[in-house]
Amino acid sequence: MSRLGRALALLEEFYEGRHRGALAREQREEDDLFMLLVFSEMMGIPNPASYYTLELLPVMYDRFHEWHLRMGMERSPLAHVRCC
Repeated sequence: MSRLGRALALLEEFYEGRHRGALAREQREEDDLFMLLVFSEMMGIPNPASYYTLELLPVMYDRFHEWHLRMGMERSPLAHVRCC
């Protein structure tokens, strides 16, 4: 690694290191909101973008179990999604 690369890595660690927890928390909250948007039509919440989010459902099923547990739901709120 060159000196410039090491200097950039050091600066990145310096600026991001103190805020890493806050950045991770914000990323989780953004992911939770996106998950709600994708699954909202199935939960009875009208979603004007459901046509565009429909193709994302197979990708999001893998993370659905972690999401509904993090949201405080012991069981899956969707009748046709059995993950527990």
